[in-house]
Amino acid sequence: MKLLDLPFLAEVTALRRDIHAHPELAFEESRTADVVAKALESYGIEAHRGLAGTGVVGVIKAGTSKRMIGLRADMDALPMPELNEFPHRSRHAGKMHACGHDGHTAMLLGAARYLSEHRDFDGTVVFIFQPAEEGEGGARVMIEQGLFKQFPVDAVFGLHNWPGLPVGQMAIMPGPVMAGTCGLEILIRGHGCHAAMPHQGVDTILVGTQIVQALQSVISRNLHPCDAGVVSVTQFHAGDAWNVIPEDAVLRGTIRTFKPEVQELVERRIQEICTGIAATYGAQIEVRFEHRYPPTVNSTAEAHFCQNVATHLLGAEHVIKNELPSMGAEDFAFMLLEKPGCYVWLGNGPGEGGCTLHNPHYDFNDDITALGISYWVALTQEFLAQTT
Repeated sequence: MKLLDLPFLAEVTALRRDIHAHPELAFEESRTADVVAKALESYGIEAHRGLAGTGVVGVIKAGTSKRMIGLRADMDALPMPELNEFPHRSRHAGKMHACGHDGHTAMLLGAARYLSEHRDFDGTVVFIFQPAEEGEGGARVMIEQGLFKQFPVDAVFGLHNWPGLPVGQMAIMPGPVMAGTCGLEILIRGHGCHAAMPHQGVDTILVGTQIVQALQSVISRNLHPCDAGVVSVTQFHAGDAWNVIPEDAVLRGTIRTFKPEVQELVERRIQEICTGIAATYGAQIEVRFEHRYPPTVNSTAEAHFCQNVATHLLGAEHVIKNELPSMGAEDFAFMLLEKPGCYVWLGNGPGEGGCTLHNPHYDFNDDITALGISYWVALTQEFLAQTT
């Protein structure tokens, strides 16, 4: 490995743990934004604030080239309790950095500091610290409020730590890397009645359970076996009393796909299944789809470029080029709809013992911080060294 000598690495680690201890949810990252902006300014970097409310953008210019690269990190935490006991555990009940955004922010700040101290490149670096990745579309909001008009980068790049991928490895591939996500809500209206007299009502619990079972056939019996999709029901709300069959029930969940035509097929079959089951039992039904994030699709040229950078940094044997896409979703997808770019996975080490994403025992692995910083710096230097 060709990692940078980073005398300030301990400071980056301390900053990461401070952010971990003070998690903030989507569009509430005021303290985190203050930490980021003050750090950038202390490095002699312009800090622009206000996009998407709590977004921060740092800018470094060197030389005369008009080439411009965008590097993105997400800042928000998740609304879930932390079960760790180490000193930097969350100090805010019900909020936790369970996805490593604290590490992403710290690594990008480390890269900003290094590049500010070593301005041996020709062009402009735009450091994008984005709020609200976790389901609220902060990237989309930043773009709508003028991110790429104010900072017209030639390409934009992102990374995510990846539990289960060994430390010292990266996974980088062109094409789809994360799925698109769509929210699903099914409203069932029946006829409430006494639990001892079910013949007098229309049982929404029964209708809902039949729908949950039937939805599992959408992927397994409708999609081409070579296509990918997931339908998961994650909520079932109905009733408040032991002896009452409730009037209403609500099911919620998500749909994950990579192709528009697959998404269209899945939605159509869900609607048909729900309508059919409701008619069978005499219930009324409404199906709602909320399209959230599109698929995250890496542009081919930028993905190959990132593979080359990682190969120079880690060695070819440590760069995984044929990893399957994840059915998880990422709002970096909105940036890739606007600009060419690439989203990569950085090995976070073993995923055993609860150290998986969105788990209450998760913690970002500080041992990969230097690698992440080195990747960002090498990517920037090599990208801005290109003449076309």
